[in-house]
Amino acid sequence: MPRSHPGDVRSSIPLLPGILAMAAIVLASNILVQFLFGQWLTWGAFTYPLAFLVTDVMNRVYGPAAARRVVFAGFVTGVLCSLIGTQISGEFGPLVTWRIAIASGLAFLTAQLLDVAIFDRLRGGRWWRAPLASTLLGSSVDTAIFFTLAFSASLVWIEPANDVSWANEALPLLGFGPVLPLWVSLALADWSVKLGLALIALVPFRLIVQRLMPRTV
Repeated sequence: MPRSHPGDVRSSIPLLPGILAMAAIVLASNILVQFLFGQWLTWGAFTYPLAFLVTDVMNRVYGPAAARRVVFAGFVTGVLCSLIGTQISGEFGPLVTWRIAIASGLAFLTAQLLDVAIFDRLRGGRWWRAPLASTLLGSSVDTAIFFTLAFSASLVWIEPANDVSWANEALPLLGFGPVLPLWVSLALADWSVKLGLALIALVPFRLIVQRLMPRTV
């Protein structure tokens, strides 16, 4: 027998705030990813993980169907941003290459839908288990897909004209570990930030859900 969700019995689900929040996060991340924070991170690494917070809040309050609709809205926003970026030339070529656009879109959609599915499976446990597990696994998949597709030398056929040799420069991992391609250090640093923010996001998740569902959480 299928599980029931809070949003399944509501004919009018107020998705607009979630959609606007997701669109704003995706738009901001697409802009901030162009600016470095230190040697291994971009500013986008600190905004993009908030997408998982939005997805999890929508899932808890309104159910997985509503969460998926918000995810698809974010995906469309990301695609539009990427298409615009491919048409704007910067100092080193287009602001967004087709390879990065493909990697970003596929990583976002896969990771967010995985987050929705895992959260729904664990929603009956302790309040923190579903958002923490879904965000950790979703973030890990997102990082693996994006950085591999965007920068791995073995996938240069995706966009042969896009030179990713800089990302494959052999350097010590995060400056002190074994010698690996630079993009592996970038991925590891990005993943570490996502894991940290997944823990921090439990606080606003709890507060927002308590505000929206005071009698059930």
